[in-house]
Amino acid sequence: MAKIDKTDQEWRNELSDDEFQVLRKAGTERAFTGEYWDTKTTGTYCCRACGEPLFSSDTKFDSGTGWPSFYQPLDEDAVETKEDRSWFMRRVEVLCAKCESHLGHVFPDGPVPTGLRYCLNSLSLKLDAVESAKENTG
Repeated sequence: MAKIDKTDQEWRNELSDDEFQVLRKAGTERAFTGEYWDTKTTGTYCCRACGEPLFSSDTKFDSGTGWPSFYQPLDEDAVETKEDRSWFMRRVEVLCAKCESHLGHVFPDGPVPTGLRYCLNSLSLKLDAVESAKENTG
């Protein structure tokens, strides 16, 4: 996969201030405030910065944390991880593999079949919703 390499200024021109803070500066939105924490809409969650497909709504679950949570990415190569020692904690940061934008963190307390919880920021994601057949005929 070809990486996207842009300057901070180029990203600032494309993202809102809040999106830039989360995606490019590894910020975190407050729990229970993001657009997708409680969404049940069917579709594909893509990177808000570059549009790369990352997670399916089929793997989204209610973790009770107030952030959108998934138990696996669409493809193992869609995301990258790295150790995060910020805030005096040891966590695993999740990044978009294509543009290296911060998505959130992954924890080993998710449901089967993976046991993982990808806890992500809504500001890092853009839902490409699938219209139901009923909506298409109405």
